[in-house]
Amino acid sequence: MIISTIIETLLKYWPVFPAVFVAGIVDAIAGGGGLITLPVYMLVGLPPHEAIGTNKMSSCMGTTTATYRFAKEGYINFRLAVFAVVFALAGSYTGAHISLLISNESFKILMLFILPVTAWFVLRTKNFDVERKPYSFKKTCALSCLIAFVIGAYDGFYGPGTGTFLILLLTSVAHLTLKEANGLTKAINMTTNVTSLAVFLYNGTVLLPLGIMAGLCNIAGNWIGVSFFDKKGGAVVKPVMLLVLTVFLVKTIMELIGA
Repeated sequence: MIISTIIETLLKYWPVFPAVFVAGIVDAIAGGGGLITLPVYMLVGLPPHEAIGTNKMSSCMGTTTATYRFAKEGYINFRLAVFAVVFALAGSYTGAHISLLISNESFKILMLFILPVTAWFVLRTKNFDVERKPYSFKKTCALSCLIAFVIGAYDGFYGPGTGTFLILLLTSVAHLTLKEANGLTKAINMTTNVTSLAVFLYNGTVLLPLGIMAGLCNIAGNWIGVSFFDKKGGAVVKPVMLLVLTVFLVKTIMELIGA
């Protein structure tokens, strides 16, 4: 029974597995893996709610793996992460309510201006590994919590590229090192993913066989991605981040045209 279910899932949804593997690599390095996976889930025929729920399960498994790796390497400041996670959850809750007041189309038009500016900032930044003068813990914590709340609100409202925006702002505004910023980003993403997944599981919008199998592929991708990041650092983050922003921009334009 289990073997037949695995074979049936592999045959029916085979494009999902290489996509979530690649997305895991991208997500571990610079965030934005959902930009790859969610369209593929829809491409194989899943209804939107099931696509989002199943995608959340696979990405949750992968992000948990990446978070474990970053924690093991000492890249996560847990004292800072506790505060940032709380503010991210509050922001996500706020963003979900804001989505009831502002149309998706209006927000996508705004993103057409934000994304090129973000890409310009990434291009302008010579090296993400540059050591910035660290702030005191109180100032770092305050800035990190503000960033977590704002990007958490964005995640609750719209979502794509959340990890990428967190890494950018945590390095440039809060003056975290690239590894600290990526570690904190993973801790935030894991918490919000687990919270969202619980809601989707409760409402029965997760295809468990597909979600688990895709999650294993995402775990493998994240594991490799963390290794790349650990060895290459900023050298690999910049091009991957630009790729994510380009895909995001094209996706937004196509959605607006389709709308």
